[in-house]
Amino acid sequence: MKKMINYLMTMAAATATAIVFSACSGGKYQVEGTITEAEDSVLYFEHMSLSGPVVLASTTLKSDGAFSFSQQAADAPEFYRLRIANRIINLAADSAETVTVKASYPTMGSQYTVEGSDDCEKIKELTLLQMQLQSRIQSIVRDPKLNLEAVGKEVDAVVAEYKDNVKRNYIFAEPMKAYAYFALFQTVYLGGGQTALIFNPRASEDDTKVYAAVATSWDTYYPGAERGENLHNIAIQSMKDQRIIRNRQNQAIDLSQVDVSNTVDIVLPDNKGKTVRLSDLKGKVVLLDFHIFGADDSTERIMALREIYNKYHGQGLEIFQVGYDANEHFWKTQTAALPWTCVYDADGLNSLNLMRYNVMSIPTYFLLKRDNTVHMRDVQIKDLDKEIRSLL
Repeated sequence: MKKMINYLMTMAAATATAIVFSACSGGKYQVEGTITEAEDSVLYFEHMSLSGPVVLASTTLKSDGAFSFSQQAADAPEFYRLRIANRIINLAADSAETVTVKASYPTMGSQYTVEGSDDCEKIKELTLLQMQLQSRIQSIVRDPKLNLEAVGKEVDAVVAEYKDNVKRNYIFAEPMKAYAYFALFQTVYLGGGQTALIFNPRASEDDTKVYAAVATSWDTYYPGAERGENLHNIAIQSMKDQRIIRNRQNQAIDLSQVDVSNTVDIVLPDNKGKTVRLSDLKGKVVLLDFHIFGADDSTERIMALREIYNKYHGQGLEIFQVGYDANEHFWKTQTAALPWTCVYDADGLNSLNLMRYNVMSIPTYFLLKRDNTVHMRDVQIKDLDKEIRSLL
């Protein structure tokens, strides 16, 4: 399960910056053109493999910005990208074609022209649609007039509209195409370090069916292709996960976990084995943190939490941190010296607690008022110190 999620997010990052080549066996494809306003910059040509980016070639651009790359074709669509620093261009090209790109740095990722491939136009359309969706989501989450529930509903609505359009006009229209595969792994940034898949088979049965449709089409057109097999693996694992989630959702919520203010409680063992409740901290301002200590940025995040805790604990702030590391012993060693409440959720990413709080990615946090109700979640908070002070 963890490996599948890591693959999904790796591919999401890949397709956010990918060049897709649908190639015929034995031939070569060529990408050429100009990227101006980038003299002395290094332009990279990279293969987005299933395990991450691999640099195939690079060139230092001259004043005219001219470049040209060629590569042996694969038997099935493959993913590559052109990159200067963190700016990229998404393309799709057939091995029998020469694709010509014209752009200017640093706006190359969204403002460019491409000739020589219809697939390139589809990839560009999807990229621009994703950027528009991102802009709409940012406007919603930053709207001070919207509470947490309203933000969630409006974001869900615009994402659903986007997905309906992309499914009908791109994925189901030609599921065997590289751009259909590309669409599966697009993401949106929710703020607070949270990036989420637009089509998330782990969270949606409908999205699992979309992955399965593309996988089936790739089986027909590219039998034995590694990416097609990976799509099948993702779809099959997601079906299993959905059955688990469905069974959990069918379970009635234990009324002992709901307090009089209708706040859903969290009841879990702490790092000493004692069962504790989030509601035990009622009367305090609480930073409810969902965390994975094995994540790359865990140390920096814990140091930031220590600073917040030391600054405001004496005034009534508490931290209630829920751990989701796969190894419980590792989690215990990491939390042994922490001064706040640390609990462990053995259900991992299938946890009902994550569903109840609508947690789409980890790490994330919520700021709770003294009555144990949610004040804001991280994506709504511009100044954490200011928000904490307002509640103390």
